[in-house]
Amino acid sequence: MQASITCRLATPDDALKMCELGQLLNSVHHEARPDIYAAATADFSRDLPHWSGVFEKPGHVVFLASVADQAVAFITASLSASAGPLMQPQNVVRIGSVCVAEPFWGKGIGRALIQRVKDWAIEQDAQDLRLTVWSFNERAARLYAEFGFEPRAFEMGMRLS
Repeated sequence: MQASITCRLATPDDALKMCELGQLLNSVHHEARPDIYAAATADFSRDLPHWSGVFEKPGHVVFLASVADQAVAFITASLSASAGPLMQPQNVVRIGSVCVAEPFWGKGIGRALIQRVKDWAIEQDAQDLRLTVWSFNERAARLYAEFGFEPRAFEMGMRLS
């Protein structure tokens, strides 16, 4: 019998576990873009200022997923208002990071976390849910497309050195 997945609001006490889980994000991104992303490290506390910082910003939220009381995934998101003379005013929730420990891939945990953020966005009266995904991250892009996300814009970049 498979243990049930629980999702809860994370607290600053979870930041070190996020650092540990986040090494997967470092590895995937560093492997594809070592010119931009740092390598994963055994001393994952290096990332504590980054992950702790999400708890200090208004409108930011983190949800943590656990299986049998073991933290196995997290998602970060933030709420902002877009306004301006050329844009319709709306509240937007942007997903920042989605991280699921590799042994738990394909078990619906990423989908459960995205659904939790979607529900939170609706509770915040948001009209749009957005995220950015690198083109090399095909697995994540497939998950997002299956969930209903659509391509809207393409970010382009150029190395200058």
